[in-house]
Amino acid sequence: MAPAMASPTLQKDDTNYKLHFRMINEQQVEDICFDLFYKPHTITLLTLSVLSLMYFVFVRDDAHPDSNLRVGILVVVSFFVVISVLAFPNGPFTRPHPAIWRMLFGLSVLYFLFLVFLLFLNWSQVKAIMYWLDPNLRYARREVDVMEYAVNCTTITFDRIMSHFDIFAFGHFVGWAVKALVIRSYGLCWTISITWELTELFFMHLLPNFAECWWDQVILDILLCNGGGIWLGMTVCRFLEMRTHCWASIKEIHTTTGKIKRAVLQFTPASWTYVRWFDPNSSFHRLAGIYLFMILWQLTELNTFFLKHIFVFQVSHPLSLGRIFIMGSITAPTVRQYYAYLTDTQCKRVGTQCWVFG
Repeated sequence: MAPAMASPTLQKDDTNYKLHFRMINEQQVEDICFDLFYKPHTITLLTLSVLSLMYFVFVRDDAHPDSNLRVGILVVVSFFVVISVLAFPNGPFTRPHPAIWRMLFGLSVLYFLFLVFLLFLNWSQVKAIMYWLDPNLRYARREVDVMEYAVNCTTITFDRIMSHFDIFAFGHFVGWAVKALVIRSYGLCWTISITWELTELFFMHLLPNFAECWWDQVILDILLCNGGGIWLGMTVCRFLEMRTHCWASIKEIHTTTGKIKRAVLQFTPASWTYVRWFDPNSSFHRLAGIYLFMILWQLTELNTFFLKHIFVFQVSHPLSLGRIFIMGSITAPTVRQYYAYLTDTQCKRVGTQCWVFG
């Protein structure tokens, strides 16, 4: 995404403005891949959908109504995803395929509508839904009920430090590498990293698992996991910025090895441009938007911990992992659209994915 440049203000009915917004909200695909995967197959998709629906209708077992209800919900979600592929915009990305980003947008809409529905339920009703989805959640316990946090902080040994390098520390590191790839700014990443540790201190009385020893919080979290992940992500960003992206159609490649390599490279970005959130001549609108961006980012992460604490499920539970996957997947197009709205004078509307995320 290019940084903001001086350009004439466009009217909302201007053709150039409409084309510019379309590039942000529904990126077009160049003819560089398999024709089969980029031609419409609506009739084929309709036929498969009808046949699959008939199959599920005739194989249902009325003796197990709960099972039928679960299958019915899954089929409804599946059909909504199919409709998403047909009706929703591509978004700002085309790799590996626009249909994937349409499906993710559809899932984000479903998740949003589900949250709206939950607003009209009380705590016990939400718990009843969770117990119906997974009866084992009746016996779930919070981590704080089975573990102690910030104990004997003055005792620092090599074994104790190494015991903190577990799968969660690895996920912490990888998570910040991905965040750096999405945000692409040392300043923003480090600001969010440090303010998140302050957020943990602020909410420690509500979420006891936020309590950490000073060396765990400063050295292991901020410097090693956060700092190492930010460095790795920004290093990959710099590599992709300097790389020349010159794509050829797979039909123009005549060797089998070349075709396989081109197919694998389909899962890499089509282009990578320099991002600059801060500018010496930034307007109040842009500066306020950056502050809002950081606040929403912290709220998104904080909700992960509050949800599993209030409704009592482990961080490894599918409810937690599924939400993290959905939020993480839709963050990339959301940030891209928000950056364009914030820094590009020709972009007068926020993208649809960014709107749903907000």
